[in-house]
Amino acid sequence: MLIRHKRASDVLSSEITSHSTFLNRRELLRSAVATGVIAGMSPFMLSSSASAANQKLPNVKKTEWTEQALGENEALTPYKHVTSYNNFYEFGTGKGDPAKNAHMLKPKPWTVVVDGQVENPGRYDFDDLILGNELEERVYRFRCVEAWSMVIPWVGIPLAKIIKRLSPRSNARYVAFETLVDVEQMPGQRLMTLKWPYREGLRIDEAMHPLTLMAIGLYGESMPNQNGAPIRLVVPWKYGFKSIKSIVRISFTEEMPPTSWNMSAPQEYGFYSNVNPLVHHPRWSQAKERRLGGPTNIFGFTPKRPTLMFNGYEEEVASIYQGMDLTRNY
Repeated sequence: MLIRHKRASDVLSSEITSHSTFLNRRELLRSAVATGVIAGMSPFMLSSSASAANQKLPNVKKTEWTEQALGENEALTPYKHVTSYNNFYEFGTGKGDPAKNAHMLKPKPWTVVVDGQVENPGRYDFDDLILGNELEERVYRFRCVEAWSMVIPWVGIPLAKIIKRLSPRSNARYVAFETLVDVEQMPGQRLMTLKWPYREGLRIDEAMHPLTLMAIGLYGESMPNQNGAPIRLVVPWKYGFKSIKSIVRISFTEEMPPTSWNMSAPQEYGFYSNVNPLVHHPRWSQAKERRLGGPTNIFGFTPKRPTLMFNGYEEEVASIYQGMDLTRNY
């Protein structure tokens, strides 16, 4: 008899938004945006443009990560917070700028270039890149380096499935990613806040880890532009800026690739960027976090909570950093 032992990252059913609440939210969305799934179309062929956001993704597989969270009496972060409070500097540096400006992004058609130390390089259409993979729903904690956090039900496929299809060579030790560069679609790129394109990277074993997700939606619906349409990375044990959005290039490399925030402020942002309450940002502590949309106290504020090592996924990922000094390799 197989007995599944409870892990620190397991979520109670109380974490999941009630069915009635979810339906009520969808009714509100229908009144604001005309949505629907055209009969016979693949979910990957649905438009991800701002006008077509909130389209339900059909045939999404429930997984062991569907019902996970931190503890009792904590719901998923409300949809309005997930889609209106974002870091996406390509659309502006304010938290509300992505939701305001992301309608300019045209995520269909979309292609992703694959190059470097890989047997199957090329320019892949978005639909072809994920073709044949069943969509999965995974509820992950999401922690921003600025000490706010969310609980988000992502929809996507394990990155490992894409990597196996692309067949990296034996000397490929890292996977690098780049975001679209187009100042007409992404007006924030007119400012040299960062050196564009936005770049991120993972070690190959991090990229192949079962938790690492390539997401194309959230809350059972297509990915909103401001959240990284049409395809983004989700690495739940790392700070949010590692989960690069609107990906147009995947490169396999022998050497550690440059990453945007490490290039911009190496004294503040390392390559690994694992959630670690013992390693503080030079300008603030990482020991606690505030859950957006969480329950408030008598003063109307959401109390802070202790930050968990690896964002609560320590049991799943700590072994891949065995022997490393995580205060130096931050």
